[in-house]
Amino acid sequence: MPEAFDRQYVDEVLLNEDSSMHEMATYCLQPFVDEDLSLEALFKIVKETFTFHFPIRPFKDSSIHLLELFHGPTAAFKDIGAAFMAGCLEAWQEEGEETTILVATSGDTGGAVAHAFSDMPGFRVVILYPDGKISPIQEMQIAGLGGNVVALAVDGTFDDCQRMVKAVFANTVRRKKIKLASANSINLARWIPQSVFYAYAWTYKQKFNFPSVVCVPSGNYGNISAAWLANIMGCTFDHIIAAHNANDTIPRFLKENFYSPKQTIETFANAMDISDPSNFVRLQYLMDHFPEYPQPKFDAVSVSDDDILSTIHEVWHQHHYLLDPHTATAWHVLKNHFEGGICVSTAHPGKFGDVITKALGFYPEDWKAEISGDALHKTRISKDIANLQRYLLA
Repeated sequence: MPEAFDRQYVDEVLLNEDSSMHEMATYCLQPFVDEDLSLEALFKIVKETFTFHFPIRPFKDSSIHLLELFHGPTAAFKDIGAAFMAGCLEAWQEEGEETTILVATSGDTGGAVAHAFSDMPGFRVVILYPDGKISPIQEMQIAGLGGNVVALAVDGTFDDCQRMVKAVFANTVRRKKIKLASANSINLARWIPQSVFYAYAWTYKQKFNFPSVVCVPSGNYGNISAAWLANIMGCTFDHIIAAHNANDTIPRFLKENFYSPKQTIETFANAMDISDPSNFVRLQYLMDHFPEYPQPKFDAVSVSDDDILSTIHEVWHQHHYLLDPHTATAWHVLKNHFEGGICVSTAHPGKFGDVITKALGFYPEDWKAEISGDALHKTRISKDIANLQRYLLA
């Protein structure tokens, strides 16, 4: 984590209607990379990263405003962080070097990272995901590329995949034999650029009169840490809320003040099926280390599978708008526990056709997602760390 940084006073740039998205993003990210990237190099990476818009959609007769983050190449919010990180690593890569990008995914991270590094010279991408616990489209985005993208289907949960990746990075002997980099949100370059989402949402909030609240579907806590980081930088919200599925470690922690992860539960919001979120300590760090800046209220609320289905059904019939199961958790929390605000929409519903069909009884034709891919190229492995280490060295 950064020990200190120059806090940006964002009004002049972010509220200037003549500022482009690339200028806004460069302004927000420059304090974190100025020792490692020139302003020109940063702007180049930003232009190659922020290639799509993330509009905010209001709804008639509703105080909820939806921040759509699924317009990227893999239809998930992680496209921004993965592309930014790939651009940074490419800029720093020395000629003739080969780097292995090691990733654990609960669904959307893997596809975004695979797309960002696909066919990039000097990089091999090894992606671990829980076998049979991600959607078919998510698996196709990971294992359908081939080439320099290696898909490992692990007999276990995402927490097992994450534990294996952390163990490899902790093994200093192995790391001397192979150049490794992470692409999960354990890598700062993966989630810091997501703070731009919340800078943009803040500019929208400043222009319109609605609750100063942002609710984020939360799994590994990188995205909500990015929201808190934007708040410290000057894009302040009164209230930041983490919406969870049935994996309720953090909601229980806030009530009991006792951190006790349980066995991971499979839910309809599969990318959030995480019981022990790595980045929760980062959120705590941001809360504790910058007390001189405005501190929003923080809450975390757990949502059941039944609530996810009923929310998808309700929003479709009331607004003719289709929510994916992850966004449905945040919508449910805002509508039932608070007085509205910005609901973060993290993935396109077309990636979760089975869940949508279960909620509605059909899948709307005009909401189909065009996702390209090839035959699956995957290797099934056990959750044995030694097995992974042997595979990396092979």
